[in-house]
Amino acid sequence: MTASIPSPAASAPPADLTQMGLDSLWHPMVQHRGFATKPPKRIARGASSTVTDANGKDYLDGLSGLWCVNVGYGRQELADVAYRHMTELAYYPLSATHEPAIRLAHKLIEMLDYPGKVFFCTSGSEANETAFKMARQYHAQTQPSGSGPRYKIISRYRGYHGHTMGALSATAQAERKLKFEPLVPGFLHVPPPYYYRFGGDRSESSYSQDLIRDLEHTILHEGAQSIAAIIVEPVISGGGVLVPPDDYLAGVRSLCDTYGILLIYDEVVNGFGRTGKRFGHHHWNVQPDIITFAKGITSGYMPLAATVAKQHIFEAFLDDDPLGDSHFRHLTTYGGHPVAAAVALENIAILDREHLDDRAAETGAYLLDRLHQSIGSHPWVGDIRGKGLLIGIELVSDRDTKTPLPSPKVIAITKHCSEAGVIVGRNTNTIPSFTNVLILAPPLILTREESDRMVEAIANGLKAIAP
Repeated sequence: MTASIPSPAASAPPADLTQMGLDSLWHPMVQHRGFATKPPKRIARGASSTVTDANGKDYLDGLSGLWCVNVGYGRQELADVAYRHMTELAYYPLSATHEPAIRLAHKLIEMLDYPGKVFFCTSGSEANETAFKMARQYHAQTQPSGSGPRYKIISRYRGYHGHTMGALSATAQAERKLKFEPLVPGFLHVPPPYYYRFGGDRSESSYSQDLIRDLEHTILHEGAQSIAAIIVEPVISGGGVLVPPDDYLAGVRSLCDTYGILLIYDEVVNGFGRTGKRFGHHHWNVQPDIITFAKGITSGYMPLAATVAKQHIFEAFLDDDPLGDSHFRHLTTYGGHPVAAAVALENIAILDREHLDDRAAETGAYLLDRLHQSIGSHPWVGDIRGKGLLIGIELVSDRDTKTPLPSPKVIAITKHCSEAGVIVGRNTNTIPSFTNVLILAPPLILTREESDRMVEAIANGLKAIAP
């Protein structure tokens, strides 16, 4: 056995680490020009709902990293599970099988409460890419001979489904696509359920019916026989936390059934307790054909994602000829990694044992109420909305016209919160001139005291930035 050699980073003093980062690291979603004078925060550790930077300053993490640390930071039981499984089976692909993947797949099917099969990958983008390929191949193998291909995917404006080229093509956020186009053909977009901005004088039910009617027009104008699937986040997350009217998902499901279209739910953010239910779609009791997971499946402790297809989808890939082409010709090196799967199982056990979905519902209701009390009448606050601990605060410069608050002012509010030790998100790099929604998605273990601190930071930020 060779001796362990410390890495330079492990022994480098903090100032050297800062320079090493500036010399070597390319950060996502940020302009680096200003880093020479103000380097990014270096986070050193996390515990519960708090992260601490290299200078010792604590921050209440109101965004759970990237919407994912559902059970909070510093869970020793997850570290112990990872260590044990690394020593037992560090890796093996699912061209064979292993116990952690078997048990996790079984647990997911049990949680969904319908028969199906689980395909593992490593990110939400991959999970959605997998779903699109499943949908296209399913239709190719079930369509009557001579009919045209069903290959088009419909998604909604403001929805986010990933950064890989297919998932980005489904994403309907113009700023995410800028300078990457042309993208993959066959992706269409329709208006999202956005009652605050477009409901007008209609009831939510009437508005929902109009959205479904518009969606049907798109299906008919494109040709129903060309549509493979419709993908939706039950609650649109990064696009501004848009909660649909109560009958919306049922209307989408009905159209899919009428025209033979598969319904895909992107639960990458919504899943595993985030919205106050095990899964976001459980608020409306409308089942999909395919569902995708990531983020909260391991609470970010390991990279893992899953695409779950109902049994009738899976059966279309069966063939008596072992050399035929009906099997799903799709492979991922790290999907269902034994250590990641074991961590996911323990993470789900924590969610169940501590009833964190119920806690998210209770704390989320408290947080929403406190936000309404504290800032609901502020002239810059147009709407406060959400489910569980997934909350959006839409900021406007005029409540009557609903003119979005300019990005520099929104950024200033988030910076003020950060200086007060509270991390608050916003829908950055999404829709030009509409990056005006503050986003809260803290760990599901958030306390009422921490909720109060979050509300106070936002209220003080508004007070400090408002003229």
